[in-house]
Amino acid sequence: MPHIEIKPEGTPPIQFSVMLKNRAGALSSLVRLLRSAKVEVIGLSVQDSRDATVARLVLSDPDTATQVFLEKGIPHTTSELVVVALREAGLDLARVLDILRSAETNLDFAYSLMSHPKGVSLMAMHLEDSHFGASVLTKAGFRIFYEEDLIR
Repeated sequence: MPHIEIKPEGTPPIQFSVMLKNRAGALSSLVRLLRSAKVEVIGLSVQDSRDATVARLVLSDPDTATQVFLEKGIPHTTSELVVVALREAGLDLARVLDILRSAETNLDFAYSLMSHPKGVSLMAMHLEDSHFGASVLTKAGFRIFYEEDLIR
């Protein structure tokens, strides 16, 4: 399939991946730290193992979150996401996956975000090529949310 290029409409949302010790209260402490800096968690995925937990977070203020993580010495990584609005969750999810498959782009992982103030269901996706994936989904009529759309 030819590469579809649509001009981006904003800054791609950022996901923070933070490694936490697998102990009671570790995630709660991280969320409280972020809230004390007026940063809200708007998306969360947790992958737990015996020794550690990886928390994937979409945050209301990535710049402030980065500053907090650096000041507190919290190791983290960031990656771009594609956030898509799903009007009819089951039907739209199937369409999104079919479109990405047809475009031959890989979906590495996905998770839903917390309720959006406007009542829109949102799904965050880490794609092989986020710009290409966003372009393909936009061309198919899906609304892509950018960082500016997620700030609360």
